[in-house]
Amino acid sequence: MIQHVNSTANATDDGSESQAWHNSDAETTILQLVTDPQNGLNSREAADRLGKYGTNTLENRRKVHCYMVLGRQFMDVLIFILLAAASISVVLGEMADAVTIMVIVILNGILGFIQEWKAEKAIEALQKMLAPHCRVVRDGREQKIDAKELVPGDIVVLETGDRTPGDLRLFEAWELRMDESSLTGESESVAKQTKPVDENAPLAEQSSMAWMGTEVTNGRARGVVTSTGMATEFGRIARLTLTIEQEPTPLQRKLAVLGKQMGIFSILISVVVAVAGWLLGRPLMEMFLTGISLAVAVVPEGLPAVVTITLALGIRAMVKQRALLRRLQAAETLGSATVICTDKTGTLTQNEMTVTHIWLPSGELTVTGTGYDPQGHFEQNNLPIDCRKRHDLLALLKTGVVCNHAQIFKDEKGWHDIGEPTEASLLTAAAKNGLHPDEHAGLVNEFSFNSRRKRMTIIEQVQERLIAHIKGAPEVILERCTRIADNNKDRGMTAIDRESTIAAYQALADQGLRTLALARRILPKDLVADEKLVEQELTLLGIVGIIDPPHREVPEAIRLARSAGIRVIMITGDASATAKSIARAIGLNVIRAVSGPELDQMNDNVLKNILKQNILFARTTPEHKLRIVSMLKKMGAVVAMTGDGVNDAPALKKADIGIAMGLRGTDVAKGASDMILTDDNFASIIGAVEEGRRQYDNIQKFVRYLLSSNMGEVVAIFINILLDGPLILLPVQILWINLVTDGVTAVALGLEPVEKGIMKRPPRSDREPILNKAGILMIILLGGYMGAATLWLFHHSLFAGKGADAVYTSQTVAFTGIIVLEMINVFNFRALRAPLATTGFFSNPFLLIAWVVSFGGLLCALYVPFLQNALHTVPLGWSDWGIIFLVSLPIFIMAEAYKWFHFYFGFHNGRLVFIHEKNYSNIKS
Repeated sequence: MIQHVNSTANATDDGSESQAWHNSDAETTILQLVTDPQNGLNSREAADRLGKYGTNTLENRRKVHCYMVLGRQFMDVLIFILLAAASISVVLGEMADAVTIMVIVILNGILGFIQEWKAEKAIEALQKMLAPHCRVVRDGREQKIDAKELVPGDIVVLETGDRTPGDLRLFEAWELRMDESSLTGESESVAKQTKPVDENAPLAEQSSMAWMGTEVTNGRARGVVTSTGMATEFGRIARLTLTIEQEPTPLQRKLAVLGKQMGIFSILISVVVAVAGWLLGRPLMEMFLTGISLAVAVVPEGLPAVVTITLALGIRAMVKQRALLRRLQAAETLGSATVICTDKTGTLTQNEMTVTHIWLPSGELTVTGTGYDPQGHFEQNNLPIDCRKRHDLLALLKTGVVCNHAQIFKDEKGWHDIGEPTEASLLTAAAKNGLHPDEHAGLVNEFSFNSRRKRMTIIEQVQERLIAHIKGAPEVILERCTRIADNNKDRGMTAIDRESTIAAYQALADQGLRTLALARRILPKDLVADEKLVEQELTLLGIVGIIDPPHREVPEAIRLARSAGIRVIMITGDASATAKSIARAIGLNVIRAVSGPELDQMNDNVLKNILKQNILFARTTPEHKLRIVSMLKKMGAVVAMTGDGVNDAPALKKADIGIAMGLRGTDVAKGASDMILTDDNFASIIGAVEEGRRQYDNIQKFVRYLLSSNMGEVVAIFINILLDGPLILLPVQILWINLVTDGVTAVALGLEPVEKGIMKRPPRSDREPILNKAGILMIILLGGYMGAATLWLFHHSLFAGKGADAVYTSQTVAFTGIIVLEMINVFNFRALRAPLATTGFFSNPFLLIAWVVSFGGLLCALYVPFLQNALHTVPLGWSDWGIIFLVSLPIFIMAEAYKWFHFYFGFHNGRLVFIHEKNYSNIKS
């Protein structure tokens, strides 16, 4: 009778392990878990344990609800200022202003919610990591159950292609190999066995365990479930991820600073107006209310909406860069990144093992093509060879096909493998020469690979002959070889041959390639069943070098990142030699590889100094990755972190922007990320960086544009009060200017294309505000001119006017003048650094359309009767229009002249010199 399982089955509530199962022998584990290896649990006991330990699922405390997404749209300083402005408008009796502002706030929130909620739903569609079903032994028979119902003590059956549903202690294993890359970062599959391992063995070396979420690439096994749900290794890292708080993005911090600046400026305006009016003899209360009204006018009502719309449109642009954003601000954060910490397997590389080198006694060959696509050929000394005349090569490829259990196949998404990736790479190499597995081959016997033998043999009957095909570790195969295939004949192996072979596979290994030796032997019939006798007196065919090759686009992406001033640091769970080989292949300048154990011995000061060098990290754990990212942030870096496995999740969440892989990424990694790459390609990150920089540039453009426009209004109104003139602009006219004119063109400014040389600039400082000194000076000068010009137009019209309508006409001239000034001023902000001629007048058709729409709106405001009544305007004559445009043109001419001078000239060693346009980005950045 089965008793209740011991309480040590699952980890404790705080996530710590309570039992080193990998160090216990299988029999002891089964006894402790009170189960039966042959019959498994009975249904009643399984139900009891399910009630005790809960379902086999990971907690998702960060599950995003719609109300959370909606709520965070209103957690913004600028929104708070607008709400304050609306409240003040109500107090002052300006209900139209209050309603308009509230409508803007609500529409802004709805727009942001729609974009972010769509992203969350798209992410849900990508959640495909953990196995939904598994095979267990219960009630004495094998059956399929929902993986959620798995409990400690269940007996799980694994075969090639299965995904492990919980943490298992293996007690039976037949040639079992597991892909643990999602957990440990190790790109090669790992051999498993049933014997206990050292208690202090790292996770990647606990070969007696199979971990939740890892995949069987070869063989079959049975294991007893030791942990489920949050008590598994997956769960432990998920718990670590949940402890990390979400930090505000750089853009959120900068907009908060901008909001505070605007708040302070609004208060100053109120105080200055009230004091100035009081000193001029105006009633203090009247001046106080006027000051508050001006303070409200300073706030650009449309700014939060324009920011939201620009970022929302940026999400669509990011999709074209194969990036899915979970938060509107994520792209801008990526654009400010100074360091990208990237995983190797599948991000820099294709996660498809490929034969790239073949050493034969007659010479070394290279193999073109990548991945499992059989397009490619064989070369010697950079020249294609005729494989039909190379019997030694054909023999090696034939052995690689026969001594193999993998498959390669093509579907609508491309070429894929089933089984061991290394074996799939041998099939692909053979297919490049037209060799394919023979389904009708006469396979007589097999001696399988395991961690002890380090070799595999398959015996094939060909007509009357028996041929043993062998592959394995070069040092193991070489010691069993007495002959060698040299060109088209076999001969006895000499000491020089052995030395050459050793030098060949060591040279390939030094390049970071995984090496396999292939051999064969013609057998007498009486040796078929004797492993020791079969695997001796072999004929060495050659050595193959295999690697997971980089994505084709990655070297250029690394070069672009370097030119953009972005450091790229590889952090991988793979071996140092492999990581350094890939680094060389992609142009990543690395002087040292730091391993996880070395990192454990470093204090924070040593790590800080190491991080200033060109390094990569190998054999890392989740804690290592988290520590590296945390230290980089302490050093002032804006950190982007890529990853796909559950082992990457804590660092993804800690980074300023976490980037998960969409194709291979685990649920935990995607949940911790801010952005998901839909093609798992590092090059897409660099494209997204460029898009992020474009978005931030455009945010700067329309922020400066909107504030310069509002500055013009404030200057005109303020000075007119000091001059004791009649009301220059009505509140309803100010609303029209801020929303219809400024809002439409500001949104179009957010669609400006990328400026030339944007990826040659260094990353902007995280401390640099949206409004720096140059930006504030630009706003003051342009806004000051617009205010002064509007004031002159108003008083010039007032002085020249006659009759009762003189004030209405003058107000209309001022209203029209400031709109025209702002519409011409918008061209000053199409580029912050270069003159318009270099940007291209027609490069942003959306702005030209917005300009025409805004000007059309102005004409309607002046000449359509019901709008005339609403806005209190009167029709203007040609002379009025002429004066308005003459006064308005200098604002563009002066700004453009300034840009031309700074674009083509500069000071070098105290002398004014001409700067060629092509060198501008390098010199001026």
